[in-house]
Amino acid sequence: MIITRTPFRISFAGGGSDLEACYSRQPGAVLCSAINKYVYLAVKEHFGNTFRVSYSRTEFADSIDTIQHPIVRECLKLVGTPKPLEIVSMADLPANTGMGSSSSFTVGLLHALYAMRGQVVSPERLAREACHIEIERLKEPIGKQDQYIGAFGGLQFIRFQPDGRVLIDPVVCSQDVYAELSRRLLIFFTGMTRNARDVLTSQRRNTRRKLPALEELCRIAARMRDVLTLGRDLNEFGRMLHEAWRIKKSLETSITNPAIDAAYARGLEAGALGGKLLGAGGGGFLLFYCEPHLQPRLRENLSGLAELHFALEPEGTKIAHLGRDPL
Repeated sequence: MIITRTPFRISFAGGGSDLEACYSRQPGAVLCSAINKYVYLAVKEHFGNTFRVSYSRTEFADSIDTIQHPIVRECLKLVGTPKPLEIVSMADLPANTGMGSSSSFTVGLLHALYAMRGQVVSPERLAREACHIEIERLKEPIGKQDQYIGAFGGLQFIRFQPDGRVLIDPVVCSQDVYAELSRRLLIFFTGMTRNARDVLTSQRRNTRRKLPALEELCRIAARMRDVLTLGRDLNEFGRMLHEAWRIKKSLETSITNPAIDAAYARGLEAGALGGKLLGAGGGGFLLFYCEPHLQPRLRENLSGLAELHFALEPEGTKIAHLGRDPL
């Protein structure tokens, strides 16, 4: 049996510029980080002649083509398997909450399937093939940052080129800056989940007229990166996070709603310098940047929301358990 562990992610600025509708016209850039919350994929040979796939429900299929879970089906078609398999997924966080869960699932499953075949595959290939499955085969209206951060992990400045290339630039900063950034970030669950498809479909459709705003988000992402690498006052990072969220909201009306705006306002009132809704919008988790001495007040102001305790994760997808008998 093979078990992979693939991290979820948080994105600070630049989201939306990783959509082809944007980067095919102008380069995109995203500042993001993996976090220590994961999706686990267990894959083993299944006795008999059927595939068993267990996620929010369990299905049995006589062939790859009859598997209903689209990502599982397409991953199996891409990698191939000479024998029926049992595939089980478990996750630290619910789906549709803005943490890149579907892409982490895709990367982790590809990783496990290749390992079952005895193949060592690079993070770049895992990310590239995950993008191929989700964006090209399944026609999901998503970008590329989630697949790459899930595969590579770490704190990354990811650039998206008009020719389709994706360039991974690790953010090189001191251990003190890295630790202090992690200490000043807090996440709260809004209690709402959403399907990113609707928000991203609309955003992609209107990308051309939003290109100036997306270009500005890329510039902010680069400036936030520079704050970390140059060791400047971290509070600049928080203020730029707020500015990026203000611009992000202008891209599409469905990105936020009155309940999210009210929670965000309570966070700023408590002393947070900035924040944003993670993911495409409409629900999920709110990220805040807040100095440690003000965090008790922030938690009090947001007492109706569940806090997610987390840390930044330096590693990408990895083999958590390797059985002895690959296919």
